[in-house]
Amino acid sequence: MRNDKLIPGLILVLIGAAFLLNNFGYVHFHWINILHLWPLFLVMAGINLVFAHNKTAWATILKISVLIGGFAIILFGNFGNRFGFWPHYRYTYNSDDNGDNNDDSDDSDSTSTPAKWGGKANFSEPYKPGVKYGRLNISGGGTSYRLNDVSSELFEADTHGSRNKYDLTDRQDDSTSVLDFHMHNHNGFNWGSEKNDVNIRLNPNPIWDVNVETGATDLNFDLSKFKVKALKLHGGAASFNVKMGQPLSLTDVEISTGVSSVEVSIPQNAACSIQTDSGLSSNNFDGFNKSSDNNFETPGYSAAKNKMHIHISGGLSDFKVRRY
Repeated sequence: MRNDKLIPGLILVLIGAAFLLNNFGYVHFHWINILHLWPLFLVMAGINLVFAHNKTAWATILKISVLIGGFAIILFGNFGNRFGFWPHYRYTYNSDDNGDNNDDSDDSDSTSTPAKWGGKANFSEPYKPGVKYGRLNISGGGTSYRLNDVSSELFEADTHGSRNKYDLTDRQDDSTSVLDFHMHNHNGFNWGSEKNDVNIRLNPNPIWDVNVETGATDLNFDLSKFKVKALKLHGGAASFNVKMGQPLSLTDVEISTGVSSVEVSIPQNAACSIQTDSGLSSNNFDGFNKSSDNNFETPGYSAAKNKMHIHISGGLSDFKVRRY
């Protein structure tokens, strides 16, 4: 390979690999560093120009080392929330990854648990008897999520892992409580040597909507003890294992993945239909009859009073729906 093609090619490889790792949730970037550390681009370009005609091995190693080191600092460095673009000019920004700077002070029914860094952290939201509906929104990748137990509180979560930060927000409107459980970016870069776990418990009294947005995740939810109206799981390279209880009048399950393993368990006597849009994925639906292209139903589905509808979409995944 000619040296004059090496550096541009390496830049493209680094950028492409960085975006892939971010999309699948393996790493998390501090994009604001691009504004703070922009002079590093000048350093990298300058080194490459100075040694452009030097074909020795040490010059090539130097150029590659400066390039990789510069990209690593820009993408993974964590320098707090004060940044400068031009010299002597400073500004602060809201470090919430959602970028949401809205003022919620006029919402008297909104409560927020301060964000907690990793290690062992506990989150809890009390249950109020007037709450009939609960909506749980979970976001964050690179974590193992478990939901298997009930709680006398509305919501509880125990987290473990020293590099992640989580926060919990509760908004109440009449008889509905909306819970946002959010994982922030990593504090620095982690090659995945440490496992991050979240164990969640819910109150069984409300009717629940559960929405999970994640990247690379191992998720195991036993929802058979809860009244679930809707479940949405969106992930990249994930492993989803979900056990559903009896459906309500209509229970919607929507699963969208990239390259993943998905197993959904439903009660033996539950009326259920499946709609698939799964590309090259493998489908295994025991006990279902094919009603039309990409549609499957349990016997007697049309006449059932309570029904479950499962919509599955994905690229190259392994989908299983079994009856227990």
